[in-house]
Amino acid sequence: MKSRSLAATLAASTALVLAGSLSACSGGSGTDGKAVLEFQTAQSVDSPVYAQLEAITAAFEEENPDVDIDLKTGADDYEPQMKVRLAARNAPDIWATHGWSLLRYSQFLAPLQDEPWAENFDDVLEPVMKNDSGEFFALPVTTSASGLIYNRTVLEDAGVDPAGLTSWDALADAAEAVKANGVVPFSLAGSKDGSAGNLVDWIAPGGFTDDELAKMSDGEFQEDAYADLLGVLADMKTDGWTNVDYTSATGDDMARSLAEGTSAFALSTNALVTLAWTYNPDADLSYMPVPPLDGGDPYLIGGEDTAFGVAKDGDNVEIAKEYLAFLAQPENASALAAAVGNPPGLTNAEPDLGALTDPFEQYVASGTVPLEPFFDRVYLPNGMWDSVVTTADGVLAAQSTPAEGAAKMAGDFDTLFSQSSN
Repeated sequence: MKSRSLAATLAASTALVLAGSLSACSGGSGTDGKAVLEFQTAQSVDSPVYAQLEAITAAFEEENPDVDIDLKTGADDYEPQMKVRLAARNAPDIWATHGWSLLRYSQFLAPLQDEPWAENFDDVLEPVMKNDSGEFFALPVTTSASGLIYNRTVLEDAGVDPAGLTSWDALADAAEAVKANGVVPFSLAGSKDGSAGNLVDWIAPGGFTDDELAKMSDGEFQEDAYADLLGVLADMKTDGWTNVDYTSATGDDMARSLAEGTSAFALSTNALVTLAWTYNPDADLSYMPVPPLDGGDPYLIGGEDTAFGVAKDGDNVEIAKEYLAFLAQPENASALAAAVGNPPGLTNAEPDLGALTDPFEQYVASGTVPLEPFFDRVYLPNGMWDSVVTTADGVLAAQSTPAEGAAKMAGDFDTLFSQSSN
């Protein structure tokens, strides 16, 4: 089992493009006759998920000595680099689909609905992972059901009751109380990490009317409403709710800040909580539904989460499917889901959410809290995530105004929507 970064792989694939000699897939055979399969995990080398993948992969290779699964860590720019590789017909054998197995990657991936483990596919994922023919294209390691992450100790020290945070006004009061107590309200990381985009995704359900969302679905970008949404980010910056090292901070810094109690909140997937516990296992962290901007009901954000697909034109498709089947074994799928910190995407895997079990049962399993989809995946055309991140980052870094960010979004939206319609 080898490991190197996606950046190094991209450099190699770029050289192949320049030489005019492209392979259909970067896997193949090693010098020792082994089948070598490249697996782009989109995980940092120190993430709990990557550690589980290393252990499970070692067990698979022990059972299959003629196979070498080459695990790759993910750089901050994983998504655009994957676009380059797919355009160059140099796809990895296996890769993390980061929420886009159907809408973006399905044309490159082998359908998996006939695999033995497919009978355990969680139906809750059907609307976002299956096409009209019932095909799906990635092994769903987890379903995403996330909200507002918080450090309970920090809130208690500031006299804030988490149960009372059911509106944006209540959250604003809590942020001010936390700040007055010397703690940063929200932990965020700079543009390369993507947390600015997550912030938009998490608050967007309360930022648009149903009519505005319907118009967006039909290709009419709602620039004024989006400027108002970015205005919330600008206010967070102006009001001192964000960390002063935002532009240089990383996802690891976000996790450490929550773990150490130097920040109170984060809007992110629960993988951030799992990572935070690697820094401080005793940190009292949890999550709650997101307080809405519009005065409606609090909600969770969800959909396809960690998932892995197989390149349909790869040199070792059947071996790759066997590897996915190994990952899908109940004990392995359960361990991976626990490392992510979200419910498993297969019904025969056991949810082991540790200290996150209580909020899962209270908000998710009970079905009492609405689950909103990721805004960018439903209402924006394919390819808009980079625009979401960079425009939000510009506002949080005080480098652009909400109106400027919304205008940039409008231009990119029109271009990409017209391309997707052709």
